Amino acid sequence: MRHRVAGRKLSRHTQHRRWMFRNMLVSLLDHERLTTTLAKAKELRSWADKIITLGKRNDLHARRQAFALLRSEDIVKKLFVEIAPRFKDRQGGYTRIYRMGWRHGDAAPLSLIEWVTAAPTVEKKKSAVKKAKEALKKVTPKGKDVEEKGEKVKKEPEGKKPKEAKAPKAGAKKEEKKKDVKVKETKVKEAKAKPTKGESVKGKESKKKEK
Repeated sequence: MRHRVAGRKLSRHTQHRRWMFRNMLVSLLDHERLTTTLAKAKELRSWADKIITLGKRNDLHARRQAFALLRSEDIVKKLFVEIAPRFKDRQGGYTRIYRMGWRHGDAAPLSLIEWVTAAPTVEKKKSAVKKAKEALKKVTPKGKDVEEKGEKVKKEPEGKKPKEAKAPKAGAKKEEKKKDVKVKETKVKEAKAKPTKGESVKGKESKKKEK
């Protein structure tokens, strides 16, 4: 009979069990939640409570004890700087366990263990229209012409505005003005060169007199 014997053996020898819970504790500190079997989650609670107690002490000896167990400087820093200060007004009970059903295959009861201060992650549901658009983007080939309503329309890259017709340059306008001025001058010269009806009659009479 196992009277006054604490802890679960979980069909593992002592050293294997210690390594397993150390790895699980590192993952819990890193990701702040962990999915495992119900028996392991219940046994992991005592490990988590002890490591948070070290973090709340926050002295050199506590840091060395935590590093001897966790063997990761980044995780030890996160424990003492981020996680432990959240529980300064809480005396024990730093984790919570959710039952997650049964595992396929051996039907082992699964559970989610997380810190009490961890905020629940809420996934935004996408509408049917957005899902359809994303599916079309994946299916349509990039850089090729897309046929819409019987016409070929080239895809333009996002963020770029369609090209507008360029305005005529200043040099071209000046040349057009010069041409117009030249045309007007030639017309004026032609008009001066042609004699009017009165002038033509006077010219004829003067020629007759001279004769």
